[in-house]
Amino acid sequence: MSQAGEVGLAALALALGASVYAPVAAGYGRLRNKPAWIESGRRALLAVWPLLSLALAGLITLLLTGHFEYRYVGAVTERSLPATLKVTALWGGQAGSLLFWSWLMSGFAGAVALRRWDRDRDYLPGVILVCGITLAFFLGMTALLENPFARWWELADGAQIASVFQPHGSLPLFPVDGRGLNPLLRHPGMIIHPPMLYLGFVSFVIPFAFAMAALISGRNDDRWVRLARRWALVGWLFLSLGLLLGGRWAYDVLGWGGYWGWDPVEIAALMPWLSGTAFLHSVMVEEKRGLLKRWNTVLIVLTYCLVVFGTFLTRSGVLSSVHAFAQSAIGPLFFGYIALAFLASLGLVMWRWSEWKTEQEFGPVLSRESLFLFNNLLFLGILVVCFWGVVYPLLSEVATGQKVTVGPAFYERATAPLWLALLLLMGVAPLTAYGRSSARALGRLLRLPIVLAGAVVGLLILSGVYHPGALLGGGLAAFVAFVTLAEFWRGAAARRQRHAESWGTATLALIARNRRRYGGYFVHLGVVLMAIGIIGVELFQTETQGTIAQGESLRLGRYRMLYESLTEFDTADGRNVARAVVGVFRDERRVGTLAPRRDYFIQAQQPMTIPGARSSFEGDFYVLLVGWKPIAAEGATFKIYWNPLINFLWAGGFVFLLGTLVAAWPDKEPEAAAIQLLGRAAAGVSSS
Repeated sequence: MSQAGEVGLAALALALGASVYAPVAAGYGRLRNKPAWIESGRRALLAVWPLLSLALAGLITLLLTGHFEYRYVGAVTERSLPATLKVTALWGGQAGSLLFWSWLMSGFAGAVALRRWDRDRDYLPGVILVCGITLAFFLGMTALLENPFARWWELADGAQIASVFQPHGSLPLFPVDGRGLNPLLRHPGMIIHPPMLYLGFVSFVIPFAFAMAALISGRNDDRWVRLARRWALVGWLFLSLGLLLGGRWAYDVLGWGGYWGWDPVEIAALMPWLSGTAFLHSVMVEEKRGLLKRWNTVLIVLTYCLVVFGTFLTRSGVLSSVHAFAQSAIGPLFFGYIALAFLASLGLVMWRWSEWKTEQEFGPVLSRESLFLFNNLLFLGILVVCFWGVVYPLLSEVATGQKVTVGPAFYERATAPLWLALLLLMGVAPLTAYGRSSARALGRLLRLPIVLAGAVVGLLILSGVYHPGALLGGGLAAFVAFVTLAEFWRGAAARRQRHAESWGTATLALIARNRRRYGGYFVHLGVVLMAIGIIGVELFQTETQGTIAQGESLRLGRYRMLYESLTEFDTADGRNVARAVVGVFRDERRVGTLAPRRDYFIQAQQPMTIPGARSSFEGDFYVLLVGWKPIAAEGATFKIYWNPLINFLWAGGFVFLLGTLVAAWPDKEPEAAAIQLLGRAAAGVSSS
């Protein structure tokens, strides 16, 4: 057994012991009013991260050095893989991804444990309890059921060992050169995408921990919300980034011309984002007016359970998805943990229900708190549609024994009106005030944006766009953009008048003084750009497919694709590559050359289609090589898409993330400094 494996296994066992001890000690200290025990639990929680770092280093060493006698190493790497992909194979399989998830979670738990607790000492036992139990659950599954340090001859069923294995002395068989990383995971987007999702998932555990700590301690002020909000923003940032990177990966690798297929595992990551977004909006109401205390607690409980549910769906094997891992015995344990966590959390909420009653009352319908509540209901409406679409096939299979599928059409038809209503609220809510509202004053503020949005709709009609959905969506997007830009203009104009500053200086100072508000406005502008891209692709995408001989062309709208050549060759890293060269013409003027290809990974016996795309402001001309004849000159089959305005989606994602960064930029507080440190560490992970 490798020394790195021995050290890693020992560190994993010690981390599991520390994660079990921490909540037990903190709980005992809380019940018996013994601060020394609570402090002991805090120190045990702090010990988990360095121990898991040691375990992680051991596993990475095994991956880099090719110790294929270890089951996980042999399953996810091969000798010819470059070092970068060997490291990223850490989250390329179930056992490694659970260890990596736990390591990130222990880092966040350690960061929150390191903050100064002088003001919030009564929250500490509850935070240790939640973080410790969460870590103990995941580490228990990792160490006992999905151990990345297990070796091949420790398999219960020797029949699982394939013929590519050979004897190792007197021991059973193991893969000589490794099975290799899943080809779909070799794309840069998938190298970064899982860590970002994991960071988003584990970040939301901390706000949940503060909520439970508040319930356990009996404090009914809004302190837990103020402590939790920035951690939730960090989680929301990483989860948003993970979703965007996943969309880009799908667009570049899966070869179907789209960015979002309503895959069950995609939806599993979207659902906590939806409830987390609702939470981030409604906590502002609690901070400003002291309303929605119970509601916010329920939202963060829901988000935590959806985080674990998403992990369950990915790793239980109950779903068929390009994102999901293989069938596993850990599924029932996940389900049981989710049920217990949900029931225990709701039990705490009901225990404190009467104490968390607020004396404040909601303002009129047009007040900001009322519109934020409508916003929450719309987000949860989308979440309900998504949840039902994911669980219905599972329930149907259990009840009838037959598998059913819920396709994209269901989600699109059910959620489209809700997304449009959210766009409308995004334009109206910033112009309202808390606690009071004047319909006349609001009407004055809305008049110009409505007129300008109407002008945009008129221009769309004049340009030949008659689709009702495009006109409605485009008009709403324009309305939100004009409202948001007007807010920037009004604020900068007021600063110029008071301080005699230039427009640029006034705008930057405005953002710096109220990062949360204007960061949110940047997010709104990002959503507008993304909405334009989504409308363009979803409503106006066109496609064609055909088999043509060398020198022949395929046409799609104003574009023509000329098939020029095709070469087939083997690579040193074990691929058989078929690469076509095609010319792209727009209105019979050559505008570029593309090289769509098909990579066949010999070891994994799996193909991967890499498109060729010519990007412009108008959209992407997107070409896929579908097949070819034995003699390439005789013909090849291509599929072509025209994806109008798709690049607005990626540009909007960038603005969206920029706005989130502005809103989440830490203040000079201990917990904010810890979050900043975690952000830097995450940046290091994403660049690896």
